[in-house]
Amino acid sequence: MTTDTERRTVVEAQQRRLVAGETFPDYELTGHDRRRYRLSDVQGTDPMILILSRGHYCPKDFQQHRLLVDFYPQIAVSYTKIVTISTDTIYEANEMRASLGAQWLFLTDPSRKVQKDLDIKEYTDPTHDPMIPHTLVLEPGLRIYRVYNGYWFWGRPSPDELWRDLREVSRRIRPDWDLSDPALRANWNGDKTKHYPYVR
Repeated sequence: MTTDTERRTVVEAQQRRLVAGETFPDYELTGHDRRRYRLSDVQGTDPMILILSRGHYCPKDFQQHRLLVDFYPQIAVSYTKIVTISTDTIYEANEMRASLGAQWLFLTDPSRKVQKDLDIKEYTDPTHDPMIPHTLVLEPGLRIYRVYNGYWFWGRPSPDELWRDLREVSRRIRPDWDLSDPALRANWNGDKTKHYPYVR
């Protein structure tokens, strides 16, 4: 017989599913620099690419991150955040980050809280006990726009796919996306609240 506690656990797990339209949990984790970070604080009001990574030992993860290192200059100028979460230790996360030349935040979760909460344990690898790799594109508020399951490498997004996703997310959230709109020009001559950074 299923207990009330077990039912609640199932419901809570279902609520945390990685599906478009849901809100990703606002985890607080330790970064590669040993500081604590909350995801919502890192994201702010910008789109965010979130990589749930197997970690430093995985050649597929290394290749994906190499592509993102090359893509990072475009991410950096486009008011977009990027974060990697892995089950690595701080030492291992720094080792991977340094070997890649990555410039973004790596968060560590050796206790596997994210893996357990989201029920994404990669049970086919009991030796490393990683998460099933996922890449998520998040709208502000940690709202999931797109989910890529990267258990197989070709399930992971290319920079072109991320570009398309981020274009659509930015179009949704940037009221000044199209400066040809006469209402935007009028706003520029007024309080400018529809122009970045939107608050005066």
